[in-house]
Amino acid sequence: MIYSSSESEKEALLDVARLMVSAARTAPKAKGVDTILTMIVDGSDKDAVADEMRKIAEGGEHLKTFSRDAGNVDNSDFLVLLAVKDCPLNLAVCSVCGFENCAAAEANGSPCAFNLSDLGTAAGSACAVAAHHWIDNRLMYTAGRAAMHLDLFGEKVRLCYGIPISARGKNIYFDRK
Repeated sequence: MIYSSSESEKEALLDVARLMVSAARTAPKAKGVDTILTMIVDGSDKDAVADEMRKIAEGGEHLKTFSRDAGNVDNSDFLVLLAVKDCPLNLAVCSVCGFENCAAAEANGSPCAFNLSDLGTAAGSACAVAAHHWIDNRLMYTAGRAAMHLDLFGEKVRLCYGIPISARGKNIYFDRK
């Protein structure tokens, strides 16, 4: 049997995307509470994220990076999404976020600092998996924001990152204009 290069590379990309979401899930959590959500997107769902990124870009010159990044998402095979649920830890005394406790932070609309740092750790773990497998990737808040606009997770998320992945002869995320 012969396996074409394009078929094999696409299968490898999906395998790595699965490893990336597993790495995000098992990444260390600051207080041991898992608030991370993950998703792998391709096809028309990935196209919808790129389209939403372009719509956001129409909001002004300061948002033009959304359009540039949408082109990268278009040219990627998969988009890995990592999000964090809005989940205060209900600590009586903490103040890491700058407020006296979780109740005060929640009353002021402030996200839990532990949850946000956990998302950063999860994103770093996912990107490291891709890099370890020589898969090109780029961490994008722009793709994450579009995914939030589209409510892809079906529940309230505080922050989301997108990580498009690609296997081409040249890294498509490097020479961006």
